[in-house]
Amino acid sequence: MACAWLAPAALAADVPALSFEQARERLEQVSDALAAAQAGVRNKQDLQDATHYLRLPEITGDVRRMQFQKTLNLPLGSLAPVAEAFGIESPLEFVERDWRTRPIITATLPLYSGGLIPAAQQAAQAATTMAQAEREAQRQSLSLQLVQAYFGQQLAEQAVQVRREVRDGLERHLQDAQKLEREGFATKAQRLQANVARDKAEREYQKAVNDLATLQQALATLLRSGGTVGTSSPLFVISAPLGTREEFERSALQRHPQVDRMRALAAQAEQGVRVQQAKLKPQLYLFGQYDLRRRDALLTDADWAFGIGLRYTFLSPNARPLQVSAARAQLEQAQSGISEVENQLQLGVSKAWNELDTARAQFRLLDSSIAQAEENLRLQELSFREGQATSLDVIDARLALGGARVERAQAAYQFDVALAQLLEVSGQLQRYDDFRRRADKVLE
Repeated sequence: MACAWLAPAALAADVPALSFEQARERLEQVSDALAAAQAGVRNKQDLQDATHYLRLPEITGDVRRMQFQKTLNLPLGSLAPVAEAFGIESPLEFVERDWRTRPIITATLPLYSGGLIPAAQQAAQAATTMAQAEREAQRQSLSLQLVQAYFGQQLAEQAVQVRREVRDGLERHLQDAQKLEREGFATKAQRLQANVARDKAEREYQKAVNDLATLQQALATLLRSGGTVGTSSPLFVISAPLGTREEFERSALQRHPQVDRMRALAAQAEQGVRVQQAKLKPQLYLFGQYDLRRRDALLTDADWAFGIGLRYTFLSPNARPLQVSAARAQLEQAQSGISEVENQLQLGVSKAWNELDTARAQFRLLDSSIAQAEENLRLQELSFREGQATSLDVIDARLALGGARVERAQAAYQFDVALAQLLEVSGQLQRYDDFRRRADKVLE
């Protein structure tokens, strides 16, 4: 579904009611955390693309402006006696001191790197995969926060409605008690009971209003709306089973971003071992060199040169065998981390599954309790008017009905959040709207 939201600066103070799907689309557009994660993916992708050029030649230019002195000794050999006759000593000594400019271009092409280049390429690919997994984890975390804030506001609205109805009902009961007291059919104590109950209901209503304002601010802040956001998707419950626990466990092990992240981390660690091992091997390369200013060349400088080179480090202060051992330990750590994440995900699926089942059962039981509470209230109000019940009986019936309705809304909210947690831990939170549309119980 398309959404016309552009940027926080362009938003009006009052935002129209959004469905949950619209709210999630908006969240993905305005979330700074998601934007940061996306930038991280672009960073790793660019670095991965850069490794595609590692097998190309490296061409460098080196320009030196230098002062030098060159001393050259030339023995005369058999000509020495003749030179001595002319006062020339052997050997001849030539000294040259001058300023020279030495511009040289050098090209180097790797032929064999000991596995360093493919290891760097695969490590960069794993880093990109890891960044993508972190972005998806951030998206799912934000979606879970949205479920809690969005349907938390729905729950608060339900609570305000119920508390208002309880307060209004007790206000009517107080008026009935005052009327019956004047007519002599109710005592002053009964009227005072009704008055106290009405005042308490007013306090609870005001608390519910303040709680709603807090949750409205939380949702507005999450969506960067600049004003209160209306919610058009109601609390819901799905009576039918959503699938088996084993299906969600398999999905968690296959799809959860944390599993992908740990596997990518293990892949990076594996390439880290290859990198350290490559440092123990020789490197083979082609090279070429060209002098751009031959007139300033020294006697030992070539006009141009090309060939093949072999480089091997015999001794290094980096303790290369220990570096290999450290890389292998890091690989073992990453592999153990995968197992730990998988165990935690299975535990998370079990916990969310049980909470979902509990919330569904509570909602179903409260549904029937509300019907009984409504009938009880009707009978108690009728009996009170006829002098067959006390004011306290009516108050208790009214409060029992209000409490049951609030508890049912809380059960629906707990179901909605548990469903989101179950889908998040199984890596399927993008399917939340699909499940929401299957709901057969909604609280308007």
